[in-house]
Order: sequence, then structure tokens, then C-alpha cells
Amino acid sequence: MYTSNNEGLLNNYAAEPAMYYAEYPSTEQQQRYAFQGAAAILLVSLLVLTAFGVS
Repeated sequence: MYTSNNEGLLNNYAAEPAMYYAEYPSTEQQQRYAFQGAAAILLVSLLVLTAFGVS
């Protein structure tokens, strides 16, 4: 979106998106986040232990 003034100068400012507030995650989402965190910790732990075992 480009606009110009009387002198022909461009004003190409970014369009600001509509603001909204984030909603607190539901209990189901919180449980899913906890499961994903536990899976990530397990994966990283196995990778580190494998690296130590191979070296």
C-alpha cells in the first residue's frame, strides 16, 4: 500500500495488524505440551547418551 503526499514523496509504512489477546491454553493443550516436552527431553537425552557411548 503506497500513498504519496503533495510533493510526491511516498509513505510506505507497514500496515498494522488487528490486535488480539492470547487465550490461556485449555487443560487438554497443557497436557499435550507436557507430553511434547517429555518426549523432547527423552530424545535429547538419548542422543547425548548415544554420543557418549560411541566416543
